[in-house]
Amino acid sequence: MSARLEAICIVGPTASGKSALADLVASELGSPVISVDAMQVYRGMDIGTAKTPVHERRVPLLMVDVADPGEDYSVRLFRDEARRCVDETLASGLTPVLCGGTGLYLNAVIDEMEFPSGERGSELREGYERLAQESGPGALHALLAERDPESAAIIHPNNVRRVVRALEMHEEGSSYARHHEGLHRRASHYRARLWGLTMSRERLYERIDARVDAMMATGLLDEVRGLAARGLSADTTAGQAIGYKELLGVLDGESSVAEAVELIKRRSRRYAKRQLSWFRHDGRVSWIDLDETDLDGARELILRSVRSGGGDDGAL
Repeated sequence: MSARLEAICIVGPTASGKSALADLVASELGSPVISVDAMQVYRGMDIGTAKTPVHERRVPLLMVDVADPGEDYSVRLFRDEARRCVDETLASGLTPVLCGGTGLYLNAVIDEMEFPSGERGSELREGYERLAQESGPGALHALLAERDPESAAIIHPNNVRRVVRALEMHEEGSSYARHHEGLHRRASHYRARLWGLTMSRERLYERIDARVDAMMATGLLDEVRGLAARGLSADTTAGQAIGYKELLGVLDGESSVAEAVELIKRRSRRYAKRQLSWFRHDGRVSWIDLDETDLDGARELILRSVRSGGGDDGAL
């Protein structure tokens, strides 16, 4: 492996310690951390997305606070802006450290992927959304089934956003089904090395529950209340984030705080399972078991591998 390692990626489930480890590794390398989290892009969504507080960051944290919660911030836009961060870091002679649990966002940056160009507010998208509103999701899905039956077969009729995306891709001569099929089989854009954090399920779930309790104690409900006053709602992408969606329900009188907290914990645990499934499906990830080492040990493992040329000799 003579080519230069272009990116270090630290991934894993929520509450596993990714951000702390990435900060440690980047500090040793003098590099910034580039967040690959779909919800940390939003300004004001700090507690519920577990952004590392500014005063605790050893290095710059990029790709956070780049959009307002009311924006429909697409993965395509994220890819373009994150790649600029990566390229600028490489141009300065440093190795960027990418960190996060949104597998699609990571893959969009380090791999070659196609995305529909349609943006919120485009006539095409508005037309499809209007059809869903006026005739129901079933009519929109029927249109997709007529134009691209292969994609319609793998998308639930009530998932309007995904149906719209598939229709946009069809208009551009692409196929959601073929794109979905190839999510984990694509050419690399950067020469990246991926490390994933894991631990026993019982310990992970305990950490998730403790994190949710800490978020509530730190003021998550007040954060959501303030965002709601500025227009955050469940109709937006940001408003669907775990923690925010449930507490918006509390503000709307749909549940009690206690009920919402239990729902946040349950949904966070389910999300962690989906994250692990995504990253385990990616054969490039070298797993570090935090039941067998700590964050300092994980940091040394990664740095030793990077300094030896980025090979697999250091993986646990």
